[in-house]
Amino acid sequence: MPAYNTRYNTVAVITLSLLFYAASLHIACGQSYLPEENNTKVKVKPQVTMAAYPFSLAEVSLLPSEFTAARDADIKYLLMIEPDRLLSQFRTHSGLKPKAERYGGWESEGLAGHTLGHYLSACAMEYAVSGNPEFLKRVSYIVDELQECQVARKTGYVGAIPREDSVFMEVSQGQIRSRGFDLNGSWSPWYTIHKVMAGLLDAYLYCDNQKALAIEQRMADWTENTLKNLNDEQIQKMLLCEYGGMNEVLVNTYAFTNNKKYLELSYKFHDRVVLDSLAHRVDILPGRHSNTQIPKVIGTVRRYELTGAKSDYVIGDFFWKTVVNHHSYAPGGNSNYEYLSEADKLNDKLTDNTMETCNTYNMLKLTRHLFALQPSAALMEYYERGLYNHILASQNHKTGMMCYFVPLRMGTRKEFSDEFNTFTCCVGSGIENHVKYGESIYFKGKDGSVYVNLFIPSVLNWKEKDFHLTLNSKIPQQKTIKLTVQTPRAQVRTIHIRKPQWAPKEIAVRVNGKIMPATVQPDGYIALSQKWKNNDVIEVDLESSLHAVAMPDNADRRAFFYGPVLLAGNLGTTEPDPTTGIPVLVSNETDASKFFVTQSKDNLIFATNKIGSPTDVSLQPFYSIDDAYYSVYWDVFSPQAWKDEQHRYEEKKRSAYELEKSTVDELRVGEMQPERDHNFTGQNLETGESHTRKFRVANDGGSFSFSMKVVPGFSYNLIATYWGMDNRGRNFDILVDGEKIASVDLNKFKESKFYDISYKIPTNLVEGKFNIKITFQAKAKNQAGPVFGVQLVKESR
Repeated sequence: MPAYNTRYNTVAVITLSLLFYAASLHIACGQSYLPEENNTKVKVKPQVTMAAYPFSLAEVSLLPSEFTAARDADIKYLLMIEPDRLLSQFRTHSGLKPKAERYGGWESEGLAGHTLGHYLSACAMEYAVSGNPEFLKRVSYIVDELQECQVARKTGYVGAIPREDSVFMEVSQGQIRSRGFDLNGSWSPWYTIHKVMAGLLDAYLYCDNQKALAIEQRMADWTENTLKNLNDEQIQKMLLCEYGGMNEVLVNTYAFTNNKKYLELSYKFHDRVVLDSLAHRVDILPGRHSNTQIPKVIGTVRRYELTGAKSDYVIGDFFWKTVVNHHSYAPGGNSNYEYLSEADKLNDKLTDNTMETCNTYNMLKLTRHLFALQPSAALMEYYERGLYNHILASQNHKTGMMCYFVPLRMGTRKEFSDEFNTFTCCVGSGIENHVKYGESIYFKGKDGSVYVNLFIPSVLNWKEKDFHLTLNSKIPQQKTIKLTVQTPRAQVRTIHIRKPQWAPKEIAVRVNGKIMPATVQPDGYIALSQKWKNNDVIEVDLESSLHAVAMPDNADRRAFFYGPVLLAGNLGTTEPDPTTGIPVLVSNETDASKFFVTQSKDNLIFATNKIGSPTDVSLQPFYSIDDAYYSVYWDVFSPQAWKDEQHRYEEKKRSAYELEKSTVDELRVGEMQPERDHNFTGQNLETGESHTRKFRVANDGGSFSFSMKVVPGFSYNLIATYWGMDNRGRNFDILVDGEKIASVDLNKFKESKFYDISYKIPTNLVEGKFNIKITFQAKAKNQAGPVFGVQLVKESR
């Protein structure tokens, strides 16, 4: 087969996608992550009552809004990506000649291949939405290529992971080593395998590609063969390494094939430590990597749908409530440096590495599952918050590029991916995010009702029932949403409309101009039941207003919303001074609406109302900020409190800023990617977790070493973080390029708290260098550490 032709006219292709929308309506397939009513591809039906079902992507089309702008930017990017470059290492690893050079970023590193799975899913979903044949062509081409690779390998496996054959040979023989993100030295290999298998299933579901299902099934068979001789202890040891949603994709393979062995195989990917704790409603999440947990929880809820195993549902329900209510920031995202902290302890977790975008991508999937089981406005409140204020805000709408982290440090700005040299996990999930905005606007109840969940301008074309709804909305700029019914015959149906938390307690509902009762049901929806005729019009007034959401552990640190939209202060394109460029709000008012004046209702531009110190600031939707520095959270003081605290507050801000700017390098120990980046190695090593942070320790006279970068022309201090009140043999030396700079006895730190201890590095050890090797060497019969983190901080000379 010739190399894929990537020469095209982007504008023409996008225009063509609109022309082919009507042709796509026959596609009766739904998300691979959620059962759909009457889907003939699903051979195993739910064993529990599904209260609601999603409409297929083909049945919902978007009308112009911020969401269509994001979608169009994503489509342009999808068309720029060359399938042969994503396939390059799949061919190489199969003994075939590559047709193009591999991409950069993680595709040239240890997580190679994951982007291809996401790309398959994104192209398949866009084909389902638009019927654009270009995306069907790309899906078909990739599937054909993967089949050729699978045939060449002869094992059923297909992939592009470095050392994959030797790694899985060792695993199959019970030789298992893992530090959390590596399995026998390979970077989260099951994570990547899951992405490829999920992409193949989406190719089957959305594009009716039977070959894709066959390839995926052979990969599942290879998985079974790899694990068949492992005992439970070995399996659990393997599951210390992030494995994505392997349990979910295997449950779905069971659903599509009716082969029960795949259901049984899904239990091989059941992390007992985490999942069984959640099943007993124990919050085991503090200190854990967030996005490692979410996909495995999705898998348990999917399995509950097909088996009725109650504990699998409890896991998902308890996890969702715990993360959303106790571990999430105002925009709906969670995690700092990818990790969850103590419940309701977020105030000191505002950095440039908050809110990994993959987390919310997966939390929205989990929310859809839970909604289908038990529709609730509370679920869709979260969905709306995360969709508007994290997912939509994670993309540069001009370029289509995406954020790995969406930072929340005061005075920060977003860092977007580039086109061909990033390809992190959040680029992979990101290319899916923006083509499926229509997936949760509407659901259908098991009784034939319709749920209107989100107020995104759109058209529902329920072809099976000859029932159509057009949703016109300019929420939050205008208060009234308008739903217009189109049906060739009058029909009785209930339409459930979500009553948002951000709307007034009393709202007005009109049908054809007549005021109707606006009773909110226990599920948080207003139910309108009657015989609907063609061109019937429903109007609902959902007046937006300004309101604050405070940090759970600091009522005076607040984010501000207008209706569902998070506002961020635009601080300009020059990095602001940490004390004078990031205002605080000084007011005795408690009503958030009095903090601001409206500058443009249409563009949602507001300004602080003479309460900013040292200056007032303009605020706008967080999703509309691309290149500017900004703040999402604001410290609020009364005038007297500000008078008392101003000096201390500004000094603390400046000190934190100076430490951040003087930090040349930092090692977050116990985390796979930072340790890989710093060439971490050692003997007699142990990694663990205590006080919600990872640590490293070298036992019995062992040691660990790592490299850190330096900039010539400065003197340096090494700052190591320890925990005090640990009266054991903790005596060790610290060396720089083999020369000792300090001897440490941890027993002298007597309080139960974290200690940040600074060690001066002699100038001659860094002179003219760009990298140095740091070693923590334990004394005989002693331990080096535990060390919870290391920073290299420069000082002027």
